[in-house]
Amino acid sequence: MTKPFRFEELLARVRLRLRTAARAPEVTMLHSGDLTLDLRTRRVRVENRTVDLTAREFMFLELLLRRQGQVLSREQILSHVWGYDFDPGSNIVDVYVRALRKKLGTARVETVRGMGYRLP
Repeated sequence: MTKPFRFEELLARVRLRLRTAARAPEVTMLHSGDLTLDLRTRRVRVENRTVDLTAREFMFLELLLRRQGQVLSREQILSHVWGYDFDPGSNIVDVYVRALRKKLGTARVETVRGMGYRLP
């Protein structure tokens, strides 16, 4: 909102936000086949076994699960997982893809040549 504003308008906007937030159920579990990511407990289960992930690996996997099927470029992954503290010339995304494949299985993260990565 831009200043100056009327208090009634502010209250109306707050009520609208509260109403829309109350309708949308909170997502706490993300699934892809036999892969389950629990956002509350920060646990990952694959084929009925628990997998330990680092904080960055967890964020990376969460991003892939939330945008399942979409191809994510290195820049999109870097900006979401590492924020502004990253070197665009770095191979850190490749390192984390390799780590996720090692922990979750090689077929979990798919490379789209020249484009980026996705969960099939």
